[in-house]
Amino acid sequence: MILLWQIDTEVAPSWLSLMQTAADCALLTEGVKRECAVSIRLCDDDAIHEINREYRDVDRATDVLSFPTVNYPAGVTAGQADKYLRRELDDELNACMLGDLILSVPHVLAQAEEYGHSPERECAYLLVHGLCHLMGYDHIEEDDKRRMRAMEEKILAAIGQTRDGEGAVTDETLLALAREAMKRSYSPYSNYPVGAALLCADGRIFQGCNIENASFGLTNCAERTAMFKAISEGATEFTAIAIASRQSAPWPCGACRQVLNEFAPGIRVLVTWDGGQDEMSLNELLPHGFGPKDVQ
Repeated sequence: MILLWQIDTEVAPSWLSLMQTAADCALLTEGVKRECAVSIRLCDDDAIHEINREYRDVDRATDVLSFPTVNYPAGVTAGQADKYLRRELDDELNACMLGDLILSVPHVLAQAEEYGHSPERECAYLLVHGLCHLMGYDHIEEDDKRRMRAMEEKILAAIGQTRDGEGAVTDETLLALAREAMKRSYSPYSNYPVGAALLCADGRIFQGCNIENASFGLTNCAERTAMFKAISEGATEFTAIAIASRQSAPWPCGACRQVLNEFAPGIRVLVTWDGGQDEMSLNELLPHGFGPKDVQ
């Protein structure tokens, strides 16, 4: 999913990474086949208070506001409404606009403390809640509320962000998120887009894509993009990485194998491409690997 950010106040980069992963997984879980886009504003309580008062005649700040652009029929959600999504196609983005979300950063922090979980988990939940509204869910009637809540929990569980902190990320989800990351590849020279989704031991997922450069030696692979993002956010233990391409099996190059070996010599490596899927351990891909233990 394409996220169009407007960030009015200071936020941790880890929030944005998790929100991107949650947004991608929301479309996958709902079964939307089209590329979609959402405008997201992260602001303070004064700003969301003003928007709430102006557009909804509610004179208070809140945690999240959603403004859908798609007019779904009663009981229909985005996964069953392709023709309605097509009407919102943005030619410049080449994506269907689902609408706008506004999140209050102070509410994220306050509610995370109140509920006893991390701000990252709270912002992921609020994003998913808002996205469910943009995909046609609601919670006015009790049956609708149960249906919406079930979808929220399904999305959050798929990325390891359940309320109790438990929930296994499946290989299927990891591979799907790698394919989503591949869509953001910058590969005008090789025309070989690659995406990666790196699973941390604590359940977090970091996505990456290959980023090429006119000076070819400065190109960065999808696996290293994901790994460097994860390390920069404090993750150092990893259990699996999924890598996706189109034409052929995207086994990691030697440089990527060495970078993975630095932190996770036993990591599972999953690859997917048009018409194929495979798995090996890094130990198989890099036998007798040279790592930190060898320089002590």
